[in-house]
Amino acid sequence: MQLWGLNTYLYGPKDDLKHRLLWREVYSPEEEAQLRTLIVEAQSRGLRFVYALSPGQDIVFSSSCDLALLKRKLKQAHLGCQAFAILFDDIDHSMCQADSEAFTSFAHAQVTVTNEIYRFLGEPPVFLFCPTEYCGSLCSPSVSKSPYLQTVGEDLLPNITVIWTGSKVISRKLSLDSLAELESVLQRPPLIWDNLHANDYDTRRLFLGPFKGRDPQLRNHLRGLLLNPNCEFEANYIPLHTLGSWHRAETDYVKDEECGYCPDRALTAALHDWMEELNQPLQAGRQSTRAEHRASVSSSRSKTSDRSDCPSTFRATHPVAKLPVFPLNSSSPPSSPPMGKAEREGREGEKKRSHQSSQQLPGSRSGAPPGGGRAQQAPGRGLCGGKGLLSEAQVRLLVGLHYLPHEHGPAAQKLLQDLTWLKSNCHLVGANSKKTQPQKVDEWRGRASRFLSLCEDIAQLHCSVVGGANRAVLYDLYPYVWDLRNTALVAKAFICWLDGRVLNDGSNLASWRNCFHWCGKSTGAELLGVDSEPWVFKGGVSGEVQMLLPIGSSSELFTHPPPLFPTSRLYNIRPYHSKDKVELYRMVRQLHLRTQGGQESTMAHPDVVGDRCLGPCLALSPEYSFILEDELGICGCVLGILDVRSFAKRCQASWIPAMRDKYPPKGSSTHSNTQDLVKLMEEDQGEYPDSLLYHFPSQLRLDALPELVDVSVSRTLLTALLTALKANGSQGVFCEVQPTDHQRLEFLTKLGFLEILRGEARSREGVVLGRLL
Repeated sequence: MQLWGLNTYLYGPKDDLKHRLLWREVYSPEEEAQLRTLIVEAQSRGLRFVYALSPGQDIVFSSSCDLALLKRKLKQAHLGCQAFAILFDDIDHSMCQADSEAFTSFAHAQVTVTNEIYRFLGEPPVFLFCPTEYCGSLCSPSVSKSPYLQTVGEDLLPNITVIWTGSKVISRKLSLDSLAELESVLQRPPLIWDNLHANDYDTRRLFLGPFKGRDPQLRNHLRGLLLNPNCEFEANYIPLHTLGSWHRAETDYVKDEECGYCPDRALTAALHDWMEELNQPLQAGRQSTRAEHRASVSSSRSKTSDRSDCPSTFRATHPVAKLPVFPLNSSSPPSSPPMGKAEREGREGEKKRSHQSSQQLPGSRSGAPPGGGRAQQAPGRGLCGGKGLLSEAQVRLLVGLHYLPHEHGPAAQKLLQDLTWLKSNCHLVGANSKKTQPQKVDEWRGRASRFLSLCEDIAQLHCSVVGGANRAVLYDLYPYVWDLRNTALVAKAFICWLDGRVLNDGSNLASWRNCFHWCGKSTGAELLGVDSEPWVFKGGVSGEVQMLLPIGSSSELFTHPPPLFPTSRLYNIRPYHSKDKVELYRMVRQLHLRTQGGQESTMAHPDVVGDRCLGPCLALSPEYSFILEDELGICGCVLGILDVRSFAKRCQASWIPAMRDKYPPKGSSTHSNTQDLVKLMEEDQGEYPDSLLYHFPSQLRLDALPELVDVSVSRTLLTALLTALKANGSQGVFCEVQPTDHQRLEFLTKLGFLEILRGEARSREGVVLGRLL
């Protein structure tokens, strides 16, 4: 059996319609010279170069002109190339009238042309034929009874190899029985085109797990095996390494014997070798001097493809487009806008203070981190500022979170199991829950603590990948670790929020249990079942975590392109605690002074800006306030109101009178700026029309939303709030923004907010945007 590596060695236009039509075009002299150079280069590196064409989309099989064009195209690649493939996958079975008159069946037409081309090329030693029915699920009515395959087996010349993917396009397992059945129909052993690690059908999935589900004894029933890999070159180290271990394993082994192939053992060996690669100072697009001496390693590095989100049955990877180059050197911009002198000095001072854990465990809702949100670190975790080494535990976590299409690794399984259980049992710690047995509450909080710790490990993994020495790995893996980091931040904040804040069935306002229909009740692996293709449930671990959240069906909140400038800054999102108030007030005061160009002396009272921007929500709706922290401490927050009508009544009854007492209108001690802001506080609580509140009963306020280079962090912060509002029964939320604030308007629009009201229709200037939950 021949063991072939990446499918990029099959050269030639494949899957999309535009490229399928290029078989009619002839190479220019320059293109022909480049092709020959590529063939020679592949051969010099010990690689088998296979030239492939896909003419099936528009060829007229009975046309002598089309056949001549096909021969002319192949003849240009004939010099120096000893391996060819003709591919008829993923095309319509129907024939034109001329072909229907010339051939007895579609298979007959394909086989006739293929045999003709094979003889024209001088019967090369390697000639591959991909049938239209290339897997068991595409055969009608079955593999053994398929007229199409029977014609291929009887009429295709015996030295032409037939490509097969298994029982499915992406097969969980390949069995000896199924291959024996196929071999009897085709009258030859097939070549397996293995899509186990192909990820071109889902932009959020990566497969780093071992080669699995293929018995080494299969080799005796195959002409070869070709692995269709991840689109990202650096992601294929473990798949190819374990494929090599599988190929070297004894075929007559007994399970669990040392000489046999064990996927877990092969994975451990691959991880050990990959660790050396991962921590090399490797730049994207080229290898270090040390790495260049490794035997038979291709210098070509494939980048992430611009892949479609639509379900696909494509057998092969689409042509790969390169990502824009990240400016990953020291000139990369900071991850947040420059701070004013007072704010910068304040935050630098915070960094020197206590480094205690910023994560408050469930069950201590009334408490807060010491210092009201100042710079804190989880014990044993360092800042992610520079280039460092990925630990073996982190690499195992990375692999476990991006394992295989039909199977999650241990870390992903634990993450999903805990989230499912915590969601289903959140009534134990509800805000209005009846008396619950203490041991049940302790069980929930203990499991929540483990879940939060795993989310922290995911955030730390993101930091380590971005801050690592191997920039080639960063290029290829960053979109995936970044996506999962963001989803884990939302899930972590949501689990923290559930304890003591979620409303139970007894509430008149809402019920978490009543909105279960908005959440996934099963994991993607359960939804897939044995007979489903992996694209039935898209998104991998990130998608499954997303679907277990109350707003999981709102994809626009979770799927976005990664930032141009990756940042290794470690972020945390959590519910607001009362001791955060001082730091939040200081933050919005500095922001106000910076935007207004004012001086400290112009503000008579230090609380006046905070009381206007944050005070009402922190006092009357603290359970819907979320904090964003980085290594230096609090750097942003977002505020929410579940029921605007009820909130407005309470505000008029208690908050406004309290502000009038705090800032009396008379007296020389009251500054004019202060009085202006006090007046604005009263205007802020203006009434909204019933037509708006009927569909959008909740409100969010973005006065302290940070502006970061990685906008996804701000988006994730807002998503955490929307998750909480939805969990407690809100059906819609609105936000009021000044019409001149184009950046914020664009930010909300990308999150699915639509303009509802403008100032000319109301007594206020702001634009009201809303979205349903």
